[in-house]
Amino acid sequence: MLLLENVRRDFDVSRPWLNRVIEGEPRRKLRAVDDVSFAIRKGETLALVGESGCGKSTVARLIVGLYPPSGGRIVFDGTDLADAASALLRRRMQMIFQDPYASLNPRWRVRDIVAEPIVAHGSVPGKAVLAARVAELLTQVGLVPEDGEKFPHEFSGGQRQRISIARALSSNPEFLVCDEPTSALDVSVQAQILNLMRDLQQRLGLTYLFISHNLAVVAHIATRVGVMYLGRLVEIAEAKELFARPRHPYTRMLIDAIPDLQMSGKARTPVAGEVPNPLAPPPGCAFNPRCPHAGARCRTERPAVRPLTRGGAVACHAV
Repeated sequence: MLLLENVRRDFDVSRPWLNRVIEGEPRRKLRAVDDVSFAIRKGETLALVGESGCGKSTVARLIVGLYPPSGGRIVFDGTDLADAASALLRRRMQMIFQDPYASLNPRWRVRDIVAEPIVAHGSVPGKAVLAARVAELLTQVGLVPEDGEKFPHEFSGGQRQRISIARALSSNPEFLVCDEPTSALDVSVQAQILNLMRDLQQRLGLTYLFISHNLAVVAHIATRVGVMYLGRLVEIAEAKELFARPRHPYTRMLIDAIPDLQMSGKARTPVAGEVPNPLAPPPGCAFNPRCPHAGARCRTERPAVRPLTRGGAVACHAV
């Protein structure tokens, strides 16, 4: 359903023009997404994981068109998004944002928030039919039709995220980009939202790109998992295979950092060090300053993403 080929995204983070002229500074560009390629099959859930600042959310915004890519191409259902009439394709994909407190207009009633994509795409069937559709969507996500008359501040965080999901489903999309949809919620509420999303996926045949830094959440919902580090995809594999046999040293460190009562007393390898400055990434493999297996080749040659015999792919000289 979705294919990314060598996608890049650069941001100009230069200082103001006058400062650069006086101090003789060149322009500075930050590469937030660096040569990322992956495919998502229809009906599956691909999760992207990694530390904050690794480029996960930028990938999400590139896919839904909030940012244009600086290079590469994004193909949705066989059509290059750069060449397509975006209005027709955008209707088939929607996004669920991270913060349910910031992504809903506080001045609008819930019925107007949920109906907004239907109105924006110009498919308003009439007031009565529109009201019935909004009531159906609210019921579908575990709310009641009467909630449409309320304002967002009258709901809890979990209920607001349900409203966000109802809004995303209002244009009958086939593909949903979920940018950390549970990170701002309590653990018990996270489970409710995740179960709701799995139920909707089974009933409506949805395809998900699920972005998270919580590996416990990813293990619960993902079909396949991609691991990102400093803008690059370093490993991608089936979820069961990745959690059972992580290949990249960074993936192993992330999994070792998951709290587990059964591992009490056993030696663990914490995720040591800090993420390098993305404006001046290290030569060779970007992970080499933190990697316990780094050698001379890792410090000079950037590893390519290579397929593995048991499926998936990894970018690591040691593997």
